[in-house]
Amino acid sequence: MAVRPVVVADVINFRFMKKFIYITVLIFCVLPLRAQEKEEQGSSEYKKRVLESTEVDLLSSYYSQDGDNAAVSGGIGTEKLTDFTPTIVVAIPLNDDDVLTIDAGVSAYTSASSSNINPWDGTSEADPFQASSGASSSDMWGNFTGTFSHSSDDRNSIWTAKISVSSEYDYFSVGFGGSYTKLLNEKNTELSGHLNVYLDTWNPIYPYELRPFAPGGSGLNDSFYQNHTITGNPDYQPVFDPFRDKGRNSYSAGITASQIFSKRSQGTLMFDIVRQDGLLSTPFQRVYFQDVEGSYIENFQLADAIEQLPDSRMKIAVGARYNQYLNEMFVLRTYYRYYFDDWGIRSHTASLEIPVKIASRFTLYPSYRYYSQTAADYFAPYEQHLSTDEYYTSDYDLSKFNANQFGFGINYTDIFTGFKFLHLGLKSFDLKYYHYKRNTGLTANIITGGFTFLLE
Repeated sequence: MAVRPVVVADVINFRFMKKFIYITVLIFCVLPLRAQEKEEQGSSEYKKRVLESTEVDLLSSYYSQDGDNAAVSGGIGTEKLTDFTPTIVVAIPLNDDDVLTIDAGVSAYTSASSSNINPWDGTSEADPFQASSGASSSDMWGNFTGTFSHSSDDRNSIWTAKISVSSEYDYFSVGFGGSYTKLLNEKNTELSGHLNVYLDTWNPIYPYELRPFAPGGSGLNDSFYQNHTITGNPDYQPVFDPFRDKGRNSYSAGITASQIFSKRSQGTLMFDIVRQDGLLSTPFQRVYFQDVEGSYIENFQLADAIEQLPDSRMKIAVGARYNQYLNEMFVLRTYYRYYFDDWGIRSHTASLEIPVKIASRFTLYPSYRYYSQTAADYFAPYEQHLSTDEYYTSDYDLSKFNANQFGFGINYTDIFTGFKFLHLGLKSFDLKYYHYKRNTGLTANIITGGFTFLLE
């Protein structure tokens, strides 16, 4: 997106970044020292290392979608978007018991809908079904996560601690959390729990036509309106009050229980709960009311208001997996999840994957996933909300819909790392393709790929 001046949110983000870097350096300097002390104090008894050598994962994905229900333009307009995400994950064994994992990635995307935050900054007429050619059409997201894991001497207990930071044009996030896993019944039973906290700070970006109506603004006397002609309702008077709360905090907890039933079957039960507080509305998503006559500049309707959602949300999900080994060629992997929240959404997810081993080192992965959900209490399509409503959104991610996803992948695995590149031995390679389609008209295609190398 466009270059912007320094604002208060930037100062807050800088302070968070300084603290995050300080804590990261402290932890990642102290942990290796403690690991070294432990090795020096350890007994001479042989113990198999949790991770024999450093592993390097090079991952990437390409995502492309299209549709006609953009939330940026109030539930109508192009949803064209492309995203490319390269990621590197490095797992480093510190000693027999401890592993440090560094995960860093960026996401570069172009979005036709976000370009229409300001649809008048391009060279053609503004239109919700056309992308603006202005600077708001692209952005980049970056993320860094560090995870430390420790396994007990008998390998029946594992705990992890992690910290993360991510940043984009209009928000900054710091996260931390941890997990604990216990293996029982000769490692046939596994119980684990996790806790995570994410503290986000928004730099709200609003639809361009609303900015002159912020407190202290000049409204229709602004130069933007003086240089453009309003058609339809010339007495344009939107409902607009900039958000005062620019923070969003998310707290999540979950437990998982896995059981090996036999040499051929294994099952897992999962429970997760998430609590969110703060700014949960997306500031640049427009809303149009059915009881307000539309105002237009060129072919673009001026926003009646921006999305308004409650400042808290509770999400709960329960799920199960069951895997069955059929024979040397086929494995059956199934998954189901039920989700509900206090915004009125109820959803079901079911998936099936059947890995097919076609050679000693090659496996094919055909898959299918079905998803359905009810609409949030606050959703209504374009021009279906009333100006008297307390909450409103036309974001079709919160609408009622169902979706089908078909996938196919191929995996190559060589535990002996026969292929060498510099000081790296190729352990595995994955390539997968997915086609996703909603009954609202949104379609997407996803390609993912990954290489796992061992440092030798």
